[in-house]
Amino acid sequence: MSVKKADVLVITPHPDDAEFGVAGTVAKWVAEGKEVVYAVCTNGDKGTSDYSVKPEELAVTREREQLCAAEVLGVREVIFLRHSDQSLEDTPEFRKEIVRLIRTFQPDIVVSSDPYRRYIWHRDHRIVGRVVLDAVFPYARDHLAYPDLLSEGLKPHKVKEVWLWTIADNINHRADITDTFQIKLKALRCHESQAGNDRLPDLEERLRQWAKDRAEGTEYELAEAFHREEILW
Repeated sequence: MSVKKADVLVITPHPDDAEFGVAGTVAKWVAEGKEVVYAVCTNGDKGTSDYSVKPEELAVTREREQLCAAEVLGVREVIFLRHSDQSLEDTPEFRKEIVRLIRTFQPDIVVSSDPYRRYIWHRDHRIVGRVVLDAVFPYARDHLAYPDLLSEGLKPHKVKEVWLWTIADNINHRADITDTFQIKLKALRCHESQAGNDRLPDLEERLRQWAKDRAEGTEYELAEAFHREEILW
């Protein structure tokens, strides 16, 4: 990969996670002129309760759905790492993949899943969030971390902020999505295998209530919630 500067890099465990967690904010960033890139770590091949669906077929479907959602939101590019669901581990190899992405796109902001939600949480979300945090600091910053990346033209990069979408724990930042809620909903509707009318017939109602709850205590009508960290070193 050569350097392809973007303002925001969203690193998501599965297809559809980013739409639930940050799509309203992504739509707002895009409207402001920011360039957003997605990196999807797994192929979604286990995301079904339908015994008749083959994993390889589901992976193709979910990649197509993710591309649809990205187009709705105005995401510039989607990178698919295509690991199998439930296979992610905190390894030097996986961390290097994320460091390569950060150095390739040189984002000011990296967005991912909160790895510190307590007790019941999908393992892929925990692993991705933790690896992303380690990749941001210190690995992407330090030239002696994965020095072979230098030969690819991928110089160290210092991310300015990390935003972790979160359910309830550790929220310290809320983003107003009142004006972009319908775009978020439309992007989620692209994920028919996960959020189609037959699976979530009341998606809009549930999503709107979720966003109202996240906006509590603010002047916003609807919001997305994050744990936001500025990188000072």
